[in-house]
Parts: sequence; structure tokens; C-alpha cells
Amino acid sequence: MADQHPRIIVEKNPSQARLDELKFKSWPKWGCSPGKYHLKYEAEEICYIVRGKVKVYPKPPSSLSSSSDAEVEWCVEFGAGDIVTFPKGLSCTWDVSLSVDKHYIFLSS
Repeated sequence: MADQHPRIIVEKNPSQARLDELKFKSWPKWGCSPGKYHLKYEAEEICYIVRGKVKVYPKPPSSLSSSSDAEVEWCVEFGAGDIVTFPKGLSCTWDVSLSVDKHYIFLSS
């Protein structure tokens, strides 16, 4: 059975060995100032947050739009030093409270 919500994985305080394994410094960089951003992930993304603070509000899948728990808003919080994985197909709103700089990579299926 599929999860009711897309799974965003946050790795808090990853080890140096994990950071070295990812080689994130070779990934492209992206940044944004505080504000709200609506995003849709066409591919799985892994990112390393260099600086900033974000709350992400995933949009429930359309198949859940009629269920009562779809009305409950939930969020995932992360910030500087975290590794975050976003699943392919996720639609969400980023609520950025502190300007973000990140390294990211899209994974092919």
C-alpha cells in the first residue's frame, strides 16, 4: 500500500563520512531569499543545505483530496547542515524564513 503522503527524508547533523560519500561540493548550487515558493519535483532530489531555514508544506496527492485528514496541514522543517531528499512527483510549498543556499542533485530513475 502506498504512503498517504510523499516522504521527505531529512538527515540532521550528517557525519563527515556521509558528506564525503555524497561529494555534494561538486553539485550545482541554488539559493533563494525569504518567501513562499511553489515547487514540483519532476525527479528525486537530494540537497545539502549550506545555510537557511525552511518549512515545506507538501500538497496531498489528489487521491486524498476528498478525505478528511487531507485538510490537516503538516510540514517538514530543515535548515543549515541538513541533507534533504525530496521524492519524484512531490508538489509542495517552501516557506523560507532565512535565505537558503544549497547544493543539489537530481537522481535519474
